[in-house]
Parts: sequence; C-alpha cells; structure tokens
Amino acid sequence: MNITSLGSTNISLTDTSNMNQIDFAMLKKSLDSVETSGAAITKMMEQSVNPNIGANIDIRL
Repeated sequence: MNITSLGSTNISLTDTSNMNQIDFAMLKKSLDSVETSGAAITKMMEQSVNPNIGANIDIRL
C-alpha cells in the first residue's frame, strides 16, 4: 500500500467536502433570491388585476 496516495486521497476528500458545502451554500442563496423574486412577481400580478387603482390623481388648486 502506498502511504503517499492515502494522504492525497484524504486531502482530496476534504477538498470535495468543502466544495460540497460551498455549492450547497450558493444553491441556498440562489433559492432565496428566486423566492424573493417570485414574491415580487406575485405582488405585481395581484396589483395588475385591478389596473384602475392609482391610475388617476385628483389635484385641486
């Protein structure tokens, strides 16, 4: 058994574990961003159901 190959395998597994954690964190952040965008789009669509609201401004001088 080659001892040097065991050491490099251990380092490789540690690097892979770190990369998986980083990938998971980035995926979670992008999912949060998509949820926020979805909520904004839903709000805009709800407002477009009654397009006359806010269309006119009454100003008296």
